[in-house]
Amino acid sequence: MPLWLFSLFRRRLFVDLVAVLVTGLFAGGVSCAAVQGGLLTGLITRQRAAQPQGSVRARLADDLTPVGGFLAGKLVSHTVLGALLGAVGSAAELSVGARTWLQIGAGLLIVVFGLAQLGVPGFRKIVIEAPQSWMKVVRGRARSRAALAPALLGFVTVLIPCGVTLSVEALALSSGSALAGAATMAVFVLGTGPLFAVLGYAAHKAATAWRGRLAVATGLVVLAMGLYTLNGGLELSGSPLAASRIAHAVGFADEPAVTTASSTMDGQQTVVITATTGAYSPDNVQVRAGVPTTLVVKSDNAQGCVRSFIIRDEQKILPVRGETRIDLGVLQPGRLDYACGMGMYTGVITVI
Repeated sequence: MPLWLFSLFRRRLFVDLVAVLVTGLFAGGVSCAAVQGGLLTGLITRQRAAQPQGSVRARLADDLTPVGGFLAGKLVSHTVLGALLGAVGSAAELSVGARTWLQIGAGLLIVVFGLAQLGVPGFRKIVIEAPQSWMKVVRGRARSRAALAPALLGFVTVLIPCGVTLSVEALALSSGSALAGAATMAVFVLGTGPLFAVLGYAAHKAATAWRGRLAVATGLVVLAMGLYTLNGGLELSGSPLAASRIAHAVGFADEPAVTTASSTMDGQQTVVITATTGAYSPDNVQVRAGVPTTLVVKSDNAQGCVRSFIIRDEQKILPVRGETRIDLGVLQPGRLDYACGMGMYTGVITVI
């Protein structure tokens, strides 16, 4: 590679990595905490945690050890994924269906953690530890033992990506380099670190010094995070148990369908919705059946989960600004649901 071209590549990579770090700090942490933060918090509150002893520095180290293990495991797996994406492209990506069921499984696991923390019969004795045979690796050190199970959990979170992670994965995929892809994912994980550190620290304090006073509060928080994560998976799968479907069934109907978002010209129907940070608008569009239809998603400074747009089990990564055209074919009467990659933001196309 010519020296000038290598220098240009290096400068571009640096600029991209700064943007990725900022994304992790201000968007990735919040988005990923919705799922992965629930797993981390639930696990830490169900570990056998000893009361931190010693100096302030020693107690702080004890409190941060589990989250340190979690982030280390997450950093390793996401860096490897970034290298694979940069080197071999989409072959390293999970299908939408697989990620949907993984999110449902994660939600159920967090719910179990919450029920255990609340002391519900049948769940209260659940404690999360790495297998005893694996403990030999850490030579009996208390902090290493406390970090091992979170590290394993952090490693497998690569299978449960949040919406922002998916957009960063797309950036790693487009890098065309294993090194650049690995650097992209690693910097993103480092950017999400501060929020996870706060979550892990609070969870560990609740599991030790504050156990007696905040056990119920932390249990309710973990349970709420689990139900939120589970509902996202149910929304993605189109389950009748999803909150939006239940609300519709009991009489809390969707907003009236908007008819002005669609137009027909030369026998071709076009539907336009706008993706902004935190919403799709309008979220209920009325269209005609029996007409070839194209969906146009306009991104208006879209950030976060909305950029991972899923419809008919297919995912489109939306740009921050611009248009994405999706051929829907000839629609049949009924409803066509869509959602962001985590099921947090949803919408429906009503076909009549």
